[in-house]
Amino acid sequence: MFKKFVKKNSDYFYFVFRILIGLLFFLHGYAKVQSGVFSGSSILMVAASVIELVAGLFIVLGLFTRSAAFVAAIEMIFAYFIAHFPNGWSPLANKGEASVLFFAAFLILTAYESRKCALDNLFGK
Repeated sequence: MFKKFVKKNSDYFYFVFRILIGLLFFLHGYAKVQSGVFSGSSILMVAASVIELVAGLFIVLGLFTRSAAFVAAIEMIFAYFIAHFPNGWSPLANKGEASVLFFAAFLILTAYESRKCALDNLFGK
């Protein structure tokens, strides 16, 4: 019975997943902007902020979802190896859990695109 329920509603579960990941990623970028990333930060931090804001918003809206998720996944690889890995290999020890989890989520979003309730559906595939 549970298996049937999950299968029947899988698109809605995925929709909630997409919205949560996109919103959290957008908020990461927004927090960087609020902390003054555009005044005196490195070009990498500015680029990361822009990617997080734009990709997060696109993922929430379901617009260019596959492309936005792919770019965001690449950013998370760079974030992990540039900012976290030098402090140790373990994401728990080097505070890189968010980068690894976002990377995994973006792989799923890249593979499955936007599905239901997305602007991508208005423009066709």
